[in-house]
Amino acid sequence: MKQIKQISLIITVSLFLFSFCYPLMAADGEKININTASQQELMKLKHVGEKLAEKIIEYRKTNPFQVPEDIMKVQGVGEKIFNANKDIIIVKDK
Repeated sequence: MKQIKQISLIITVSLFLFSFCYPLMAADGEKININTASQQELMKLKHVGEKLAEKIIEYRKTNPFQVPEDIMKVQGVGEKIFNANKDIIIVKDK
């Protein structure tokens, strides 16, 4: 019984740590198209949570992004967020 509790604790801690590390994995060469990315994909961007991802999606419905810098036109996205993600943001598939 003690061994089962230890295994359960290890699994729980591992999943907890993975949930915090997952957004950082996007920086490993994966590009994110801010015109087509899902809410989950947008949340891989640094400093972008659920609400900000939704704002990006709502904005692009009427104003498709022409250049990566256009993301700063979304309320709540400033230079800090853009600079943290500028290497992985794309607006067109290459």
